[in-house]
Amino acid sequence: MAVRYGVADGTSVADVHEPIALRGGVTATFLPAGHVLGSAQILLEHAGERVIVTGDYKRSPDPTCLPFAVTPCDLFITEATFGLPVFNHPPIGHEIAKLLDARRANPDRCVLVGAYALGKAQRIIAELRVAGWHEPIYLHGAMETMCRLYESLGVPLGDVRPVAGVAKADLAGAIVICPPSALNDRWSRRLPDPLTAMASGWMRIRQRVRQRGVELPLVISDHADWHELTTTIAEVNPAETWITHGREDALLRWCELHQRKARALALTGYEDEDD
Repeated sequence: MAVRYGVADGTSVADVHEPIALRGGVTATFLPAGHVLGSAQILLEHAGERVIVTGDYKRSPDPTCLPFAVTPCDLFITEATFGLPVFNHPPIGHEIAKLLDARRANPDRCVLVGAYALGKAQRIIAELRVAGWHEPIYLHGAMETMCRLYESLGVPLGDVRPVAGVAKADLAGAIVICPPSALNDRWSRRLPDPLTAMASGWMRIRQRVRQRGVELPLVISDHADWHELTTTIAEVNPAETWITHGREDALLRWCELHQRKARALALTGYEDEDD
């Protein structure tokens, strides 16, 4: 079995559609989920029935991973992290432009961006390159290993450097990426008057912005927003939808209003994430 994941621009082939035989006549097939590099939905097939378990996914373009594969099925098990109509993620190019505008308006400060080390940080770096930012991007130590792994798997990130050892004065006007927990940590005090930014779908909510003490909220998520969730259900067109991992009630109501059979799977521990 050869299962390889590549990036959306075709620099690496993704052989993710090869069925795997399981016990009892069940086959499993991994399909791209568009969440982060290597993320996958699982298609389970048995006696003509098809079940899709999405895991985390998004539908918006991402230069660091393969796009979500729309696959018709009988039972669709979907996440609903941002399963409320208020969550309508803007195009990422709009948020990257905000970041670059803030950097230009504050040349004596560094822009410190809080982002998850897996997937989010690499996506921001890649989108900054798409937007024409080719200067060095500096990394908190917790970011380095995952960025190097992405590069080894064929995702170009350009000039990324550890921030450790760089003189404070040399970081004026720079973009630095760190874990969300480091935004207001003692570590950040060594940076030149950092302008704090946070990349998360939760930045749509003003209370979350205030709680984080963030100056520049960036609504960038690696999960599907409300429109993407409802569009995906319509496109997959399952006989039944099971909803989990977040705001089940609103999406369940949407299914009922659109004459779609659905039920909520209430799992604990998955709602309050930083994404």
